[in-house]
Amino acid sequence: MPQISVTINGRQFRMACENGEEARLTRLAQDLDARIGALRSRFGEIGDTRLTVMAALALADELSEVKEKLQRLEPELATLQDASVVSADRAQATQAAVIAALNAAAERIESITRRLNQTVTDGGVPMG
Repeated sequence: MPQISVTINGRQFRMACENGEEARLTRLAQDLDARIGALRSRFGEIGDTRLTVMAALALADELSEVKEKLQRLEPELATLQDASVVSADRAQATQAAVIAALNAAAERIESITRRLNQTVTDGGVPMG
């Protein structure tokens, strides 16, 4: 299991992660460090623990908002997925109808062609 070193709030932490997750963990640590830095510049030196808790609460708030938004969007997504299935079914039915119409037209054309060829080989053009 790989280990990386990250710096958060001026302190180094050795972190273990899954293979291939090193860059992600580094980005997450950088994001947390930036949030703590922004809080420090906004509120001053109010203590490392308090800054860390405030950053964690800000992240928890964002996560909560995203979860709520996701819950609001899930029914809309389900509706859109259902509409997509219906649309695909209609498109398939339309395609089948177009194919059937083209096949029927081709058969009529072949029938007319056979009759014309028969007329030419019989030596005359029927009247009326």
